[in-house]
Amino acid sequence: MGEGATLVIVLVAVAILLLLLIVVAILFSVFMKRKNTLVKEQLEAQKKFEQEIAETQIEIREETLRNISWELHDNIGQLLTLAKIQTQNAAGSQDELDEAAATIGKGLTEIRTLSKLINPEALKNMTLVEALTLELERFNRMAYLEPSMTVHGKYLEIDKKIETIIFRMLQEFFTNTIKHSKATKLNVTLTYTNTNLNVLVKDNGIGFDYAFAKAKNGIGLTNIESRAQLIGARATYHSAPGDGTQLELNYTPGTL
Repeated sequence: MGEGATLVIVLVAVAILLLLLIVVAILFSVFMKRKNTLVKEQLEAQKKFEQEIAETQIEIREETLRNISWELHDNIGQLLTLAKIQTQNAAGSQDELDEAAATIGKGLTEIRTLSKLINPEALKNMTLVEALTLELERFNRMAYLEPSMTVHGKYLEIDKKIETIIFRMLQEFFTNTIKHSKATKLNVTLTYTNTNLNVLVKDNGIGFDYAFAKAKNGIGLTNIESRAQLIGARATYHSAPGDGTQLELNYTPGTL
């Protein structure tokens, strides 16, 4: 083989090597660009999640303060007023005084219950089931409607921040039920499996046209569905005029 042929082979080899290096450099550049984009998206998603958590906690506190205001006026205030009337009308009767004492006792019980709502540490340390139980007990005491809750399966450990968002989503459904549905019953069913949480909430109210409300971007619907998307859950609504309203949430830990 002549020197010319050898030189050609060397040049071709060098050209191929350079081409491979260029391809590798391009691929590495594309990889790094995609990696940086992914990292940026993850940071933005985490920032959005933390912001949503903060907003959710503020909303829960505001809702809690509204609830406390209602209970002080509509429940505890009425109990204390009744106790005052009973005391004034007792006229030395021990039975009347005993009734007044019992009424005051009920008022004290309500105040102790409210203290749990006021204490942020108590709420922070509650499980989803405990927080929902407290919320539904309040509805029952206030005679808004007849609530019930059923829990199936063994409690599944879920990140507290995720539970906070789920609780707020359900709280928003409850608020809409009380304000707009004219329902007399509210049923909550939580089903835990080894890998999944399913929440089914139903009321027997007047219902609404879901498609119309969705088209109008109803704030309650939008908030619930956007928050479900944020935590990787699935929210499914069903409602029709005269057929009540139902919300089903499915969440699998680790899908965020």
